[in-house]
Amino acid sequence: MGVKNLWDILESCKKTLPLHHLKNKRVCVDLSCWMVQLQNVNKSHCPLKDKLYLKGLFHRLRALIALNCSLIFVTDGSIPAIKLSTYRRRLKSGTEVTQDETNTQKVAPLRRNMGSEFSCMIKEAKLLGVALGIPSLDGVEEAEAQCALLNSESLCDGCFSSDSDIFLFGARTVYRDICLGEGGYVVCYEMADIERKLGFGRNSLITLAIFLGSDYSPGVRGLGPESACQIVKSAGDNAVLQRLVLEGLSFAKKLKGSRKQGCRSKENELNHDININGEEKKIMDSSVNRLSSSTSLATGLKAARYKALVGHSSPKGSEHDLQGEDHFLQVIDAYLKPKCHSADSEVVHRVLALHPFHRIKLQQMCAQVFDWPPEKTDEYILPKIAERDLRRFANLRSTSSKLGVRLPLDKMPVKCPVSGIIKPRKVHGQECFEVSWEEMHGLNTSIVPADLVESACPEKILEFEERRAQGKKQNHRKPKPKKSENRAPLKEIDLKLQNLLLDIELESNARQKASISMEAKSTNGNAVIKVDQMKQNLLLLPTELEGKVKRNNVSGCYATGPRAATTEVIDLLSPSPSVPSRMVSKCQRASVDCIEMIDLSESEIEASPEHAKKARELRLFLASIRQDC
Repeated sequence: MGVKNLWDILESCKKTLPLHHLKNKRVCVDLSCWMVQLQNVNKSHCPLKDKLYLKGLFHRLRALIALNCSLIFVTDGSIPAIKLSTYRRRLKSGTEVTQDETNTQKVAPLRRNMGSEFSCMIKEAKLLGVALGIPSLDGVEEAEAQCALLNSESLCDGCFSSDSDIFLFGARTVYRDICLGEGGYVVCYEMADIERKLGFGRNSLITLAIFLGSDYSPGVRGLGPESACQIVKSAGDNAVLQRLVLEGLSFAKKLKGSRKQGCRSKENELNHDININGEEKKIMDSSVNRLSSSTSLATGLKAARYKALVGHSSPKGSEHDLQGEDHFLQVIDAYLKPKCHSADSEVVHRVLALHPFHRIKLQQMCAQVFDWPPEKTDEYILPKIAERDLRRFANLRSTSSKLGVRLPLDKMPVKCPVSGIIKPRKVHGQECFEVSWEEMHGLNTSIVPADLVESACPEKILEFEERRAQGKKQNHRKPKPKKSENRAPLKEIDLKLQNLLLDIELESNARQKASISMEAKSTNGNAVIKVDQMKQNLLLLPTELEGKVKRNNVSGCYATGPRAATTEVIDLLSPSPSVPSRMVSKCQRASVDCIEMIDLSESEIEASPEHAKKARELRLFLASIRQDC
């Protein structure tokens, strides 16, 4: 619980900080407070046996591990004697406690029941922490007192606790709550802000605990938060505890009534309320003087108060008042001098060391508690462990750079965990890199923030940029070859086509000469006319085939270009010229064989539609070749 209404009083000092505020920090955790929070969530969603509280703790830890936030679990030890009455009252649901329980001088600290349900939850949390490399420190008595000691001695950067009395034990930075996920944050309170904004130091907060009530004090009836704050402010942080011990509750009543009736002098108030003679006053003054040299403020105040009140005759009921005033001294002493492990003790040095991550233990525990296969556990935790190691490497480089030692990546005493960058990524609007890892418990790749990679190993980013630039050059499309480059193979194709057409022409001329010579014997007049007509038909084919034949590499078609055509005039009355012998390839022979030869008989000479048809078909074929190309 802590101090009643103290969180409300400190509301103006509350700060909500992003989760990244905990990056690279060491934080102590009051484990009982965390487990109470997670247990309440568990009860509202499912039965306790489902262990949702432990799963929530796991995800909370993995988020902080990724930030390289070094945690220390701190657990409660024995119950302090001064807290025993409050503890039993809570267990008995508000029933009255015996008088022996209120007399803390006769009661020893009580060892906690380690077999209770809540203690078993604490044990499970500690086992989970050990598997993740998080040490545990068992406190002597109060866990928040041990956390506050480590924080006040600068052995940690802050404390996680929901008990407000952690400030009374000396804590300087307290994180009350934490929220994970996108836009995660922590609720933080700084003692410096409390002192500056509210004017409350540690002594003032202890006085508020006595007035308002806490785990150690039932409080003063009739004093609310507003009145208590005004009384404490009016006394001042340096003198408030002394006045409380010397004047008792009358100190509070007088300051409260002074706002209505005016203030009397401090010396008259003291003599009137306590009604002490001169000899007793001398005893009090000497005790207060010795207070400044005493190692324990509360012990010195207690001795002064008792000596001042010795032999004093009081009305009925004053003995109870003395016991109440004595209880104030015990409360002050409990807050100022809690029982804890000292900062230079061996157990504290042991928990401050780095502890390894135990992958196999974590897999076994998650399989037993959450029924997770090893692959699922690795998927959850290994990327966070890798990111934590990269942050540690970045801190090492930053520290060495500040000291003037700027070593290249390959000269670092610790090997960089990143082997290379695969590609840039963007996660929730944040620039990231997908990286490959070196010997990271079997983890191959994961995504990490880009600024982290830049601070840890900027050389890897340069390598990636150079590799990507080279890849773009290689993937650049080559220019298409020019048409002139294909002239050599096209000449060969042109020659083959010309030879094919020449074979058709020669074969046709031979048949026509034979037919015309036969016709010339019968009728000389008609022969001249028909000879002229045949000359025109024979000369039509080479005229249409003028041009140079080209082949397109992509489509494989033929194209024609302009060229000078040589036309040979054939004298049909002279003997047929001999056909020159030449080498013909198999492909050419096959092409010639596939062409249907035209038999120019006497009846066909008069009208040669078949020959003209073949010529038109060949022209159309060549025209289609031009269009395709």
